Amino acid sequence: MASSICSPISPPSHLLLKPNYNRLYGEVLQSKPSFFVKRTVSFPTKALLSTTKESVLKHFHERRALKIISGLQNFEKEIVASVVTAADKGGATHVDIACDPDLVKLAISLTSLPVCVSSVNPAAFPAAVEAGALMVEIGNYDSFYEMGILFSPDQILKLTKETKRLLPSVPLSVTVPHTLALPDQVKLAEILEQEGVDVIQTEGGKSSTPSKPGVLGLIEKATPTLAAAYSISRAVRIPVMCSSGLSAVTAPMAITAGAAGVGVGSVVNKLGNVVAMIAEVRGIADSLGAAANTTSGASIENPLRRVY
Repeated sequence: MASSICSPISPPSHLLLKPNYNRLYGEVLQSKPSFFVKRTVSFPTKALLSTTKESVLKHFHERRALKIISGLQNFEKEIVASVVTAADKGGATHVDIACDPDLVKLAISLTSLPVCVSSVNPAAFPAAVEAGALMVEIGNYDSFYEMGILFSPDQILKLTKETKRLLPSVPLSVTVPHTLALPDQVKLAEILEQEGVDVIQTEGGKSSTPSKPGVLGLIEKATPTLAAAYSISRAVRIPVMCSSGLSAVTAPMAITAGAAGVGVGSVVNKLGNVVAMIAEVRGIADSLGAAANTTSGASIENPLRRVY
């Protein structure tokens, strides 16, 4: 993994206000092409795309990424705005929202954090990227599980290949379904790495029903995703994001288990006001800072310990 990463390139503020400006691609997409004026479209260089991609993935490579997730099916602008504001003010490194161009424009008007969009429809990603999203995520399947819809490894692979075909230079994160047995999760993660995925995300909070209250319950709830992060991080070289069922208590455990970052959603979204949301994000960010200090310089790779 890269140890020295370039800082994000910040375009002039007047460019960010343009409806077709994207920090990853620049002004390369025209929403209304003219048939009377010949336009010259200048595509970005590979070096620029590489630098921007590295800046988006910087905190993953430093093992201190914190992504706040508003929800794949959450299209309520007021709620999304509160989540984005909490992420920005609370010390998160990324924000993850539903794959909708209008929501993306709202998010980038509220924060300079990289905006990730989640969907299980690759065809929806390009419009969101045009609107300003810098990362895409195949995942956040919880709302589908509630409808009895599960995703097989073959389906995940098909979605991944189509997304890479459409957006080969955009950072891609893919969630490995917790509905798979742990050895199968590891196998799928290895295949996804070969397909060029940038980040593997784990899940499992919805499948865990704590039997104890308080801290014990928080640890119980995080067990499935922590187990997946531990196993997958020892099988792949790309960053692993531990997500689902995490809190300020268990986020540091994810880093110790081998994750390069954590994703949190409901623990923030369930709060009634933005001040409480900011406080929750800040608490998680602070706990990750302490965890990063205790694990700095430690290598998590151990090919002799692949325990599923």
